[in-house]
Amino acid sequence: MFLEHGEQQKGRPRPPPPQEVQEEVSYPEWISKSYVELMSLNEHSMQALSWRKLYLSRAKLKASSRTSALLSGFAMETHKVYRQKLEELNSLQSVCSGCINKHKRRLADLKYNLQRHKHSASLGESDLIQQIDGTIKERHNVFFDMEAYLPKKNGLYLNLVLGNVNVTLLSNQAKFAYKDEYEKFKLYLTIILLLGAIACRFVLHYRVTDEVFNFLLVWYYCTLTIRESVLISNGSRIKGWWVSHHYVSTFLSGVMLTWPNGLIYQMFRNQFLAFSIYQSCVQFLQYYYQSGCLYRLRALGERNHLDLTVEGFQSWMWRGLTFLLPFLFFGHFWQLYNAITLFGLSRHEACKEWQVFVLALTFLLLFLGNFLTTLKVVHTKFQKNKLKKH
Repeated sequence: MFLEHGEQQKGRPRPPPPQEVQEEVSYPEWISKSYVELMSLNEHSMQALSWRKLYLSRAKLKASSRTSALLSGFAMETHKVYRQKLEELNSLQSVCSGCINKHKRRLADLKYNLQRHKHSASLGESDLIQQIDGTIKERHNVFFDMEAYLPKKNGLYLNLVLGNVNVTLLSNQAKFAYKDEYEKFKLYLTIILLLGAIACRFVLHYRVTDEVFNFLLVWYYCTLTIRESVLISNGSRIKGWWVSHHYVSTFLSGVMLTWPNGLIYQMFRNQFLAFSIYQSCVQFLQYYYQSGCLYRLRALGERNHLDLTVEGFQSWMWRGLTFLLPFLFFGHFWQLYNAITLFGLSRHEACKEWQVFVLALTFLLLFLGNFLTTLKVVHTKFQKNKLKKH
């Protein structure tokens, strides 16, 4: 019976064991628990390493997201402050520009009234009027320096080229960096033009290479005029003939570019290329010595930090750069020789191109402008030296 009863018990299905009640576990806790269990089984198993990488990557992702949120919030706050400061800056610029214009109008009225009473004034009043004129000039210089940091309307040339764009640089560092880039541009292009003129004169006797060289001249002088206009808007005191000189040179290079190949062109070609070689050499010498002289004078506080090297002679070059005068005068008279040659070619029976006579007039204009301006600087300097001696 006991056996039968035992057999019956063996045949009966046993009741399932009571299921353990599983506690609800969050996903991060499950990840952590699984990671600990696997690491306890085999620290060096591949599965444990993969779980370690997963856990660390999630931690890094969470930390990077928090850092990104903090940085984005800081950037937005900083940008908000920047926008507020920018609006304040614009309003201050408008107020300063209005005040300067008002003072300039009052100075113009004062100068007009002084000129009216100047002829009928006594000796003492004339001295007082002269002192007031000097003060007015000083005020204009002060206003010029102040306007270099304020937005203003562009001139006619910049409006035609760039439109009504504000080209004023607000910091001295930005102004000097732009001026330094302008000087480097002149130096590099002068070397390229020198090599190009030598190649066209002695190696490449083709009209196509001549056109490329003339086109490079046009682009060079056009770029110089634009950059000089930007520098003038930012407080550079380059003015007079040395600004107009580049406009005339642009026109001359453009006419040379349109001159068709022919007998008259070939008769003048070598002379023009030789002149270009000499001009590039003199410009390289001027840049080398003028840049050193300007650096010394700026260090002494005698020159403005935006003063530029020029293709001529100015009063500040008198100390140390007078040896350049013979080279400059020789180049000026070579321009006169080019004009005389072209006037002679324009009367040649084979000459049918209008470019010949126009180029002759342009070279004559360049000679007169360069020669008379340099002569005026030298004469003025001699007069000042005589007054100092007396």
